[in-house]
Amino acid sequence: MDLVNHTWTQNFLLAGFTTTGALRPLAFLGTLCIYLLTLAGNLCVIVLVQADSRLRTPMYFFISILSFLELWYVSTTVPTLLHTLLQGRSPISPTMCLVQLYVFHSLGMTECYLLGVMALDRYLAICRPLHYQALMSRQVQLWLAGATWVAGFSAALVPANLTATLPFCLKEVAHYFCDLAPLMRLACVDIRWHNGVHGAVIGVATGCNFVLILGLYGGILRAVLKLPSAASRAKAFSTCSSHITVVVLFYASAFTVYVGSPGSRPEGTDKHIALVYALLTPFLNPIIYTLRNKEVKEAMKRVRVRIQTMLKEA
Repeated sequence: MDLVNHTWTQNFLLAGFTTTGALRPLAFLGTLCIYLLTLAGNLCVIVLVQADSRLRTPMYFFISILSFLELWYVSTTVPTLLHTLLQGRSPISPTMCLVQLYVFHSLGMTECYLLGVMALDRYLAICRPLHYQALMSRQVQLWLAGATWVAGFSAALVPANLTATLPFCLKEVAHYFCDLAPLMRLACVDIRWHNGVHGAVIGVATGCNFVLILGLYGGILRAVLKLPSAASRAKAFSTCSSHITVVVLFYASAFTVYVGSPGSRPEGTDKHIALVYALLTPFLNPIIYTLRNKEVKEAMKRVRVRIQTMLKEA
């Protein structure tokens, strides 16, 4: 890595992944295909929820919000991934680097809170069915959705601002986008205090939400086991299975990267794990919510029939 002055005026260099020869265009095309399919899948979920009246329920409202978030989440990092795959090491200005860091973590924290809200929705639907409509009114849905975005973008200000104040001695970021740990490794100063603050903010946000989700699903499990028939228990579990799968994917990768000291992992490890939560999870989410969900598949059939009818009439 190249040494630079403490007064930072140069661009950072995103190292990306080392690909050579025939692997480079293949990696680029594969990533591009996944990115386009991710955009198409999440847009499809949003359109379905808006187009089919039977999906206009709190659960699908929050799923559409998650899909909207994923569109921005994946678009924050994949363009720089594609650029590094095509061009190799890519320069990025300090300002753009910090903006990417802030937006990426804001969206990640927002998703963290949103998954907690979605677990609350399932808890109320299963454990408080008689009061569910009143408790989860349209106004409450909008308030909860807005609160997740405000909380996520507010919480991410702390790690982003602290990172922006660091003096940097090195410029090559061992990643394909500007993330906390790779940037902090470039600092000229002792970053233990920064690590502690970052760990506290991100750990409290993700940890508290994870505990909340576990508690809510503990209540759901107790309620479901009390149901009289196996069919009703299976139906109740099926409404939660997709959400549980998404929670496991998100938190497993997030805890691996963001809980603990950046120096505790070999340099370059983060970018491989990041592919799971920054690329693979947004790609899988619409698949999980459609292929594992009978209501969504039926809605797709209804919308397809309506489109075919409209085309015939035209």
